[in-house]
Amino acid sequence: MANMFNLTGKVAVVTGGSSGLGADAALAYANAGADVAILARRVEKLNAVKAEIEKATGRKVLAVRCDVTKEESVKSAIETVLGEFGHIDILLNNAGIAVRGGVDSMSVEEWDRSFDTNVKGIFLVSKYVVPQMKERGYGKIVNIASVNAIVADKVDVFIRHSYNSSKSAVLGLTKGMAASYARYGITVNAIGPALFESEMTSSTLFKSEDFLNKYNALNPAGRPGNKGELNGTVLYLSSDASSYVQGQFIVVDGGGSIV
Repeated sequence: MANMFNLTGKVAVVTGGSSGLGADAALAYANAGADVAILARRVEKLNAVKAEIEKATGRKVLAVRCDVTKEESVKSAIETVLGEFGHIDILLNNAGIAVRGGVDSMSVEEWDRSFDTNVKGIFLVSKYVVPQMKERGYGKIVNIASVNAIVADKVDVFIRHSYNSSKSAVLGLTKGMAASYARYGITVNAIGPALFESEMTSSTLFKSEDFLNKYNALNPAGRPGNKGELNGTVLYLSSDASSYVQGQFIVVDGGGSIV
């Protein structure tokens, strides 16, 4: 069974790889034997993650500046990865943002920014990765959605209608891609993390003691997710252990969505 999770000889691309869950996943890929390309807008942070992973694992890590909302930036980044590694086996579409506000308070620009990153970003990166996966007859695509694709917040300060809707759109895109590309040996699945501490949540949700107390009281596990607890699901959907898993949405939330 261990060989099913072995990624030796594989190349993984991680968007949003400069911090948080993306950086954690990149390290997990390298620990499993893969070479990794980490993509994000902030080069200094990318280079720091690259150095950390290479030191810890001895695997090759390529840091590439990429704005997933801009087609030319994505095209250039993927060309750089293919020029360095020759192929891409795994794509983790992790880049995402959460913009607060309801439909009665958000600006059109805020709404568009959510969808540009959370949905169009997946479309653009996949657009330039999928063709070589189809040609090689192999690929593992994992889209990071959110538990907030299926549950929402009623407290005003945490209302994020564009986040709910854009992450729900990720699920529809995942199913469409999965149905279309399975014949080419490509699996496409999605993960729905609940509350994990990251650069995005540390300055918002984790700053509210009231929210954390309520979250812990309602969650069967009684706590947010710990660092690294998403990696098992990421590796499962990125490896041959999930070779017959297609178009699925796995929620990683300590049971919060079942109560």
